[in-house]
Amino acid sequence: MREVAIIGVGATKFGELWDSSFRSIGIEAGMKAIEDANLSGSEIDGLFIGNMSAGRFINQKHIDALIADYSGMATNSIPATRVEAGGASGGVAFGQAVMAVASGMHNTVLVGGAEKMTDQDDVSINTAMDATADAEWEAGMGLTLASLYAMIARRMVYEGTATREEIASVAVNSHFHGALNPGAQFRKEVPLETVLKSGPVADPLGMFDCAPITDGAAAVVLCPLEEAKKHTDNYVKVSAFAQGSDTLALFQRPDITVFGATVAASRKAYEMAGIKASDISVAEIHDDFSVSGILALQDLGFYKKGEAGKAFLNGETRVGAGKIAINTSGGLKARGYPIGASGVAQIAEITDQLRGKADKRQVANAKYGLAQSVGGTGSAVTVSIMEAI
Repeated sequence: MREVAIIGVGATKFGELWDSSFRSIGIEAGMKAIEDANLSGSEIDGLFIGNMSAGRFINQKHIDALIADYSGMATNSIPATRVEAGGASGGVAFGQAVMAVASGMHNTVLVGGAEKMTDQDDVSINTAMDATADAEWEAGMGLTLASLYAMIARRMVYEGTATREEIASVAVNSHFHGALNPGAQFRKEVPLETVLKSGPVADPLGMFDCAPITDGAAAVVLCPLEEAKKHTDNYVKVSAFAQGSDTLALFQRPDITVFGATVAASRKAYEMAGIKASDISVAEIHDDFSVSGILALQDLGFYKKGEAGKAFLNGETRVGAGKIAINTSGGLKARGYPIGASGVAQIAEITDQLRGKADKRQVANAKYGLAQSVGGTGSAVTVSIMEAI
């Protein structure tokens, strides 16, 4: 198997992009990544697209063919594949591309993620998101994705492994970093009291505990590590990619306060990279709901159970403040959550951090970075580890 490098990244601004179409934002992100890699489109020989629900959001299926067509790659018969795994769609697309390059099936691959969501009403958007849980035994019974995460939050509070304030502080952390990111949907710090007093969504979670509805796209370019220097001196190594699964329905698990798929995927990723959790300097985690941030820090091995919330509340997860910086992009909560693009955007942020291109949110001397992408309530999880060269 060949070692793999990321040689280019690109992203649109995240937010309410009323004047842009799905295809235009996808092409914009891809062209930025190709330009960053010092390539031309003709040098790409594989295309993977992460997208959760364009069939519902914009009534467009066959996304792989659409992007291949409008990027000009269809004229060269470049194979394109659309990947769907709920909120982990972008993360899984990245993993498929890594395996394609590592195996030799492809040589230079573009991975994209895109979602156009704001043209739909809230009910339609939430119905699609709720379908990433068990449609028959959860969504079909009236449970929403927000209410499922609220159950996790209530259980954590009951067990004493997190307080309401600690859960809310995950959103505070993301907005602190989002204020430093010119591409974020929300570029404003939010105090803890604002999160705690925000309108109720599913007790104990309020509006500021939930990631927003967002348009946006992101892309990265991969090639064999041994060929990276032919294109650029500014690249990073993909040290590990691992994917884990769990039951689709939350009620089938022995402990709803642990995402077993994250635990399994992270252990495998650390082993592949030959490192420990303590070696990670910066991480992008899937904070679609604030409680997800606490779960992630525990399941990824950054903090013991019951200590992750305190780390957020004390500001230890901010740039320059502690042993690890979390969601320097602003995370899903502040940067925005275009579902299929989120996993790819995480990879792009970690790449910029390891290349020293994160500007005001730069983590000093970062050697290893990690990205965790989650589908549903942890039923699909990817963990990627990148290394500065």
